[in-house]
Amino acid sequence: MAKSSSPISAVAERYAGSLYELAAQSKQISKVEGDLGRFEALLAGSDDLNRMIKSPVFSADEQFKAITAIADKAKITGLVGNFLRVVAQNRRLFAVPGMIKAFREIAAEARGEVAAEVTSAHDLSAAQKTELKAALKSVAGKDVSITVTVDPSLLGGLVVKMGSRQIDTSLKTKLNSLKLALKEVG
Repeated sequence: MAKSSSPISAVAERYAGSLYELAAQSKQISKVEGDLGRFEALLAGSDDLNRMIKSPVFSADEQFKAITAIADKAKITGLVGNFLRVVAQNRRLFAVPGMIKAFREIAAEARGEVAAEVTSAHDLSAAQKTELKAALKSVAGKDVSITVTVDPSLLGGLVVKMGSRQIDTSLKTKLNSLKLALKEVG
């Protein structure tokens, strides 16, 4: 995994690396990935939770109590539950999305896979995901694990980020390119 020069990314990578080592030692990598995915889904579904993890207004104690209550209610226990509590105590909740991403990259690399982030205008079916994985595998030369997010503003198509490469086939980008070309002509 390429190391980033951003301080937030460096923090996220360090925490994710530590979590991966603990998960590997206890042979719980897939459980940890699942729990992180569930927490990520909670983040995606709640503006209040996002505000709480990003805002410096909340004290470490308030963040700790909130994360404890959320993890308990969502039944996120074990390594990930404890991990989130430690991150809250250390005032690093703002970096949790980066930690989740970095953990996935580390786990994928350990399995001999390449991680790809796919943004789609709509949900992909299982068949579409399988076909996309096969196409990306032929490009990467390795198995590919994909994380799909939905962004309706793309209108159609996909944006795929794999390593340092980005493939953007979205209608939004094509329309913006056309708009620029028309401005240059006129």
